[in-house]
Amino acid sequence: MTATRPVDPGPEPPHPLAPGAQPAAIADALWSEDRRRFLESYDRELARARSTLDLTSLFTMLEQWRGLAAMQSRPEQYRRNLRKAAELITGEPSPEDEPIQVTRAKAGA
Repeated sequence: MTATRPVDPGPEPPHPLAPGAQPAAIADALWSEDRRRFLESYDRELARARSTLDLTSLFTMLEQWRGLAAMQSRPEQYRRNLRKAAELITGEPSPEDEPIQVTRAKAGA
């Protein structure tokens, strides 16, 4: 009998929503109402980058949306965080069954 070394599978691929995520991964993770806004913003920033030859604002926009997509990829935690934010802002608790759009408006999100 001979001993064999376990095969090293190599490093795990990065999470699809890790910093530097592809725009398609960001769009896929966003809730539908935010996906539309993301795509509009992405189009605007691509046009700006094309005309200015500066990618800074495009990368900044992508990172902001990536952060939201990462939060929305854990919907229950995101809802809890929105309720907490709304409560801090309004001074009143937001019920769990409150429509998410109402809670988001209270939280300023």
